[in-house]
Amino acid sequence: MSHTVHISNVTIGHATPHVIIAGPCVIEDESLLIDIAATLKDITTQLGFSLVFKSSYDKANRTSLGSYRGPGLLHGLKILERIRSRFNIPILADVHSIEEIKPAAEVLDIIQIPAFLCRQTDLIVAAAQTGKVVNIKKGQFLAPWDMKFAVEKVIAQGNHNIIITERGTMFGYNNLVVDFRSLMIMRTFGYPVIFDATHSVQVPGGGQGASSGHCEFIAPLACAAIAAGCDGIFMEVHPDPTNAPSDGQNMLPLEEVGLLLTRLKAIAAATHVGSE
Repeated sequence: MSHTVHISNVTIGHATPHVIIAGPCVIEDESLLIDIAATLKDITTQLGFSLVFKSSYDKANRTSLGSYRGPGLLHGLKILERIRSRFNIPILADVHSIEEIKPAAEVLDIIQIPAFLCRQTDLIVAAAQTGKVVNIKKGQFLAPWDMKFAVEKVIAQGNHNIIITERGTMFGYNNLVVDFRSLMIMRTFGYPVIFDATHSVQVPGGGQGASSGHCEFIAPLACAAIAAGCDGIFMEVHPDPTNAPSDGQNMLPLEEVGLLLTRLKAIAAATHVGSE
């Protein structure tokens, strides 16, 4: 059985318009988020994509103790709530502890389980019990077929609002590689599969106390994922990645989003994948 996921005005799943989950890695300030959200909504509306906006109120999984983490839970959620209301778009952010889930569920449309925490049973169960959509990122250390056990933890709570996201697999120290077979394998579980085009080009911990990345590979990997039949693309974007406080080297410049989505739309049409 193939499930689709419904979030207000967005449907994610087979034979629906591809969803774009996009936004900056972490909340820096509200005005920046407004500018990015406005640009993303204009582009996705024009090109016929559905949009989910993402940003993190707290990046708990940092390489260095001194890395910028964000404005924190309560202040960050207030900013995300205003973005949600102003642009009428669903909001996604990641959670890192059970204590975050109740206040986060009051604002977020999609609760994301980070890749590093995809085996944390209590965290997944608590997220599932909210009834909200749960996006589970596949751990870099997991085979795609092992993700069915994370999915089953959500199903066991009576929640079928599930998304799975591929974000690359460890390939030696400080390196990731994408096995596109995983998109097809995980789709056999019956739930939408998203490809994270920016974290898949990350060099984890490879930047002298921070993660680095190879942003030049974002576009070709995203194109390959659409051709392979994923249900959407996750990507972190920023108007000035060089000066972003987190994940700058593996974020897509905001000015390049329109061109990439135009390419993705053409690939989807040519391969008859998704909404075409």
